[in-house]
Amino acid sequence: MIGATVDAVARVRVAGPGAELLPDDGLYDVLISDGRIADIAPTGALRLAGDILDAHGAFLVPGLWDHHVHVTPWALASERIPLHDVSSAAEAAARMAGAPPLRDGRRVGMGMRFAFWPDTPSLAVLDAATGGIPTYLVNADLHSVWLNSAALAREGLATTDGVLREEDAFEVARRLNAVAPEDADDAVAAMGTAAAARGVVGIVDLDMQWNAESWMRRLASGFDALRVEFGVYPEHLERAIGEGLRTGDALPGRTGLVEVGPMKVITDGSLGTRTAACSHPYPHDPADRGVLTVPPAALRALMSRATGAGFACAVHAIGDEANRHALDAFAATGAWGTIEHAQLVSRTDIPRFARLGVAASVQPEHALDDRELTDSVWAAQTATPYPLRSLADAGADVLLGSDAPVAPLDPWSAMAAAVFRTRGAADAWRPEEALPFPLALAASTRGGSRRPQTIAVGAPADLVLCATDPRTADESTLRGMEVRATLLGGRVTHLA
Repeated sequence: MIGATVDAVARVRVAGPGAELLPDDGLYDVLISDGRIADIAPTGALRLAGDILDAHGAFLVPGLWDHHVHVTPWALASERIPLHDVSSAAEAAARMAGAPPLRDGRRVGMGMRFAFWPDTPSLAVLDAATGGIPTYLVNADLHSVWLNSAALAREGLATTDGVLREEDAFEVARRLNAVAPEDADDAVAAMGTAAAARGVVGIVDLDMQWNAESWMRRLASGFDALRVEFGVYPEHLERAIGEGLRTGDALPGRTGLVEVGPMKVITDGSLGTRTAACSHPYPHDPADRGVLTVPPAALRALMSRATGAGFACAVHAIGDEANRHALDAFAATGAWGTIEHAQLVSRTDIPRFARLGVAASVQPEHALDDRELTDSVWAAQTATPYPLRSLADAGADVLLGSDAPVAPLDPWSAMAAAVFRTRGAADAWRPEEALPFPLALAASTRGGSRRPQTIAVGAPADLVLCATDPRTADESTLRGMEVRATLLGGRVTHLA
């Protein structure tokens, strides 16, 4: 039945936004027509015809979105060596020494977190373990890459310790991701199917490439697992304007499946690489407050150009200084859009998100990945780290995502991290910033917490059938939520 379009979903319990409009928590039938919800009524009240998906009392929620994905590295991650669990430079180098090279002759590992390693990444350590095979270790935050001498020579780059940061690291990542289109597209198709199996109906793709071409090609080859909004980076903005693109435009192909998204700009570094721009210094160096990679005046000019050409703006800002400058730029230019990450925000800046109409696109799993690092590296900061509840309470529109491959593309894990602020038996980290489940679910739909997609007559039939009531699930159950079916415009993209 995968790929088939259904006309009705029978015997569901509505558990998502829109359930509050129904008189009770009984069983319902949902009638679908032309990709939208045509009617909802207690089971047996509607005359159902056509293709019917009998949900047997499963719980119905709106289709889920991941609002921050790097599609190509996410898709290619399965071919790369996982480094999430290594605890030292020596261990990481040893693991790469035993890794098979890819078809292009390079070894690539992903997911290391070197900020707490007891030893320091160096050329000597990596060269001794990996020899003459070009070897690349990508940090989990994607803002730094550790290369051996053979890799540096292959790329025509030089550095004393083998570690490249920020734009140099991004350039290496672009080269690593520039695989043959057919290989990349096969991987993206497989990952799209995997995302649908977790209830995902849409993503925001913020790959650092000319994404219009990639998605036109994928649509032509039959990609239909997800809705996609794709970003345009500053180096491609004039090309996008010249081709007449604007945020919200649909690419030709399957009607409305892939749309032009925001102009994406990265204005500071990351916590893991210790380059996020902060108001107070990092503990290892009193002069180090991170880096603003786009000066404030240049940011305002760029956002003015994008806004005037019809583009929303997605501004990467992690440290509190970067967030302040991003908010200032939104205020000065009249731009609309999102701040991506918002990991450290001054208390005086939190209310500005709502006042300026700027959404906070956040990744709750990062808070748990970074909890020890935040309490150490950012111990002297006076701004609020990972202020999810504070932003929501101040009226900001909150959007949840993963930043995949930085964290797995799984909205149930993102919601569990937002609601419970922990994994497993560990104590909740800063539980005052936890989100209530209904808000976390709303933030995982296309519209976000302020304008969520609802289960209501006239809404798109982007729907997910869950085996368990997510409103009462504990942390473990929410993370492992069994998805029985996913519908995209009434078409079945996953069926368990």
